Amino acid sequence: MATKQGDVTLLNDPIAKELLQSTIPARFAYNGLDGAPRVVPIWFHWTGKEIVLCTPLTAPKVKALLKNSIVALTIDTNTWPHRVLQIRGVAQIDTVEGVVPEYAMAAERYFGRDQGQAWIQQAKQLFPQMARIAIRPVWVGIIDFEKRFPSAIESAMSS
Repeated sequence: MATKQGDVTLLNDPIAKELLQSTIPARFAYNGLDGAPRVVPIWFHWTGKEIVLCTPLTAPKVKALLKNSIVALTIDTNTWPHRVLQIRGVAQIDTVEGVVPEYAMAAERYFGRDQGQAWIQQAKQLFPQMARIAIRPVWVGIIDFEKRFPSAIESAMSS
């Protein structure tokens, strides 16, 4: 029997593992201070337990997340059949001196070793502190348009 949408053990699925190691930016959703939703593309690093996002302390999302820490993110492909990993969770923010280690790892994953290290050297000059945003998944879904479809399509297919 297939793992039910919402079950965090879906993070062990090969599609989830592939997307969590990819260089596709996450689409990060949160509510701004005005209560309106926001979605921003952002680098991420998967630790095996949490998704870590990093940003300057002055980024608007930091203040918004301190007020409302319920978030969602999606990592998805651009080619058919689309593969989509959806995660919901609660963000925890910590202030880190210098560059967040997971940010450095993400930079190398996205840019490659040399360009990633050059990027981090620039970041060290710009940001003496960074916000480390850790999201522990509480709900996980996968859509692959082969075995798993959006719920409305699955309902139509089964009737």
